[in-house]
Amino acid sequence: MTFLDKEYREIITKAVCGKGRKFAQDSHSITPSHRPSSILGCWVINHLYNAKKKSDDTVEIKGSYDINVWYSYNDNTKTEVVTERVNYTDVIPLSIMDKNTISDEYDVFAKVMQQPNCLECKIASNGHKIVVEIEREFVVQVMGETKVFVRVDPVGDHHDDDDEAWDYKVTDEELEDVKADFLNKKD
Repeated sequence: MTFLDKEYREIITKAVCGKGRKFAQDSHSITPSHRPSSILGCWVINHLYNAKKKSDDTVEIKGSYDINVWYSYNDNTKTEVVTERVNYTDVIPLSIMDKNTISDEYDVFAKVMQQPNCLECKIASNGHKIVVEIEREFVVQVMGETKVFVRVDPVGDHHDDDDEAWDYKVTDEELEDVKADFLNKKD
């Protein structure tokens, strides 16, 4: 039996043909305008990124974020916030990649599992710089065109909508359990 047999059909469809995940930690050195006495707070904002398939088995994410550090200086008598824009590139290996796609055009979807977040912020040992440890995590999916072979029912059994097989009634009790807001949730 071959796939060109009349019992089979070829269906061309878009499907997830690659997946990958990466957790990254970076250390950034920030130079404030004054010699810091103590760190009062650190936060990461304005995260932007773009994902693109780079090779047969990797996706590249280029992104940026702002690191804001609130610190005191002049023997803890004055405070200031220093902001630094950080650019990064993460190359994510695809742990699963189907090589049997029929096109070289792909759609890449990247989802942030962990937004860039400050793990630690401290004054460097020389006392003039601030060292910030950042973590982030991405999951990527690559969609491509592929062929799926489906066996056709040789007997040709089918049920009309009027058949008993489709005669399912929903009870009031089942309707009470339906959560109406499930369509508004995003994954």
